[in-house]
Amino acid sequence: MFAVLATLVAWALRYALNDWFPPGFPYLTFFPAVVITAYFAGLRPSILCAVLSGVTAWYFFIPPFQTFHVNFPTTVALAFYAFVVAVDIFFIDGMRVALRQLEQERARHAALAESRDLLYRELHHRVSNNLQVVGALLRLQGAGIQDEDARHALAEAGGRIELIAKIQRELHNAVGEPAPFRTFAEAVLAGAAAAAGAKVSLSVDGGEQPLHPDQATPVTLVMLESFNNALEHGFGEGGSGCVKVALDQSGLTHVLTVRDDGAGPPNDFDPAKSKSLGLRIVRAMAQQLGGKFEMGRENGWTVCRLSYAPKRD
Repeated sequence: MFAVLATLVAWALRYALNDWFPPGFPYLTFFPAVVITAYFAGLRPSILCAVLSGVTAWYFFIPPFQTFHVNFPTTVALAFYAFVVAVDIFFIDGMRVALRQLEQERARHAALAESRDLLYRELHHRVSNNLQVVGALLRLQGAGIQDEDARHALAEAGGRIELIAKIQRELHNAVGEPAPFRTFAEAVLAGAAAAAGAKVSLSVDGGEQPLHPDQATPVTLVMLESFNNALEHGFGEGGSGCVKVALDQSGLTHVLTVRDDGAGPPNDFDPAKSKSLGLRIVRAMAQQLGGKFEMGRENGWTVCRLSYAPKRD
């Protein structure tokens, strides 16, 4: 139907403009009809359109008119027409096939990408849940132990494993892409403050870029241990204060800083010699990052500072 309609339109247009065309252009409006049919309707309709257009042009616009007289000029004109439309149909149909295959490949790759993202989110979710279960089991085990030190150690271990599970959940957004440090830092720190029942004025600056996957957990643990240290030792139980967290990612060395205006450590305090589990974890994380951790008082603030070289993909 498309081929017949295209041929009729081409004939009507050629007939209407017949007086404007010089002799020797019988196929001028029929070539576009074949091309359009090949592009929109496909191979078979384009062949039909080419045949109908060739016959129509031969009958109406090649002298002697309204006959199918065959002579040498007519044969040459028909052969030229057949060659041109064959080339047009060949390339346009080939293009349509290539476009169709490209669309199929795009659809296949989109389906694979969706499947990959789904599997990634499911794996990420399961890892976080399993870590949380392990932390809860340690806490449960510790509750049944009489030895106070052992119970406290298991409770701390369980809490930190659950903390790692929370970090894993917050490190990526809903579609599995790495979240900017600032985004998940605000969520994690707000949760830690709420869990401790502390009234904290919290601000997070910098960290507009995501952390490298291999460095995200160590950096976040250092931040949280420094924050918890401020809640526990700087403000005390049920205390309040101000905490400022900043991550400078502009240079060759990234610098994480956690400041609090609470009570500072003793004058002779050396974080490198402290036996506190939290500070031992911080030192281990700094060592894993190949960086340096410092803690001290600056202008009335307790400042914890982690410096490390970022990884590049």
